[in-house]
Amino acid sequence: MKLIIEHLSKRFEKKEVLRDITFSFEAGKIYGLLGRNGAGKTTLFNCLNRDLRTDGGSFLLEENGARRELAAEDIGYVLSTPAVPEFLTAREFLKFFIEINASSIPECRPLDEYFDKISIAPEDRDKLMREYSHGMKNKMQMLINILAQPKILLLDEPLTSLDVVVAEEMKQLLRSLKGDRIILFSTHLLDLALDLCDEIVLLSHGELEVVEKCNLGNQEFKQKIIEALKEENHV
Repeated sequence: MKLIIEHLSKRFEKKEVLRDITFSFEAGKIYGLLGRNGAGKTTLFNCLNRDLRTDGGSFLLEENGARRELAAEDIGYVLSTPAVPEFLTAREFLKFFIEINASSIPECRPLDEYFDKISIAPEDRDKLMREYSHGMKNKMQMLINILAQPKILLLDEPLTSLDVVVAEEMKQLLRSLKGDRIILFSTHLLDLALDLCDEIVLLSHGELEVVEKCNLGNQEFKQKIIEALKEENHV
């Protein structure tokens, strides 16, 4: 399975953010979308998710040699700032989500099994989510996307503000999910991308470029990437 982006462009008034991008991503890998804050990573994700209208280009999904347009149900999107209904308990939210998506969730399991999977403690499962920490809300957001089983998972800076323990749990979870999915993980942290991702893609000056991980072990090459990121203007 492949996600194929063809001739994607997006500008805001006079600022060209994405410049005629043509690129493909394969299932079974976590792609680190590396770029400084303001480089256009969130813009790219919002275009893929149809939250932003593009100025040109198309998104295709290729499966078994056949191509079709990317559909909304193909995509899961984990935002950097978790969006969960804080007036519900975690159990109520999970139960509601499963009920309205029962036809697309195979072999529904007892709710506590799902909470165990993302390490939400038993005493926290019946709390209102307004009482949850940022990391716990992020786990719930991730859980919903696991259950929905999207073909493409977009992760917008999901680990940046988490403590070390929660961040490591999330990394292990992502590694366990990548087998039959395309995962795009945006970050401005080079070391995080190197630790988690199978492929590194640099978004710089509105264009995507693959960066060989073996080169990033070379300090001179790493410095070259850092200098390229420094040159970026904020979007």
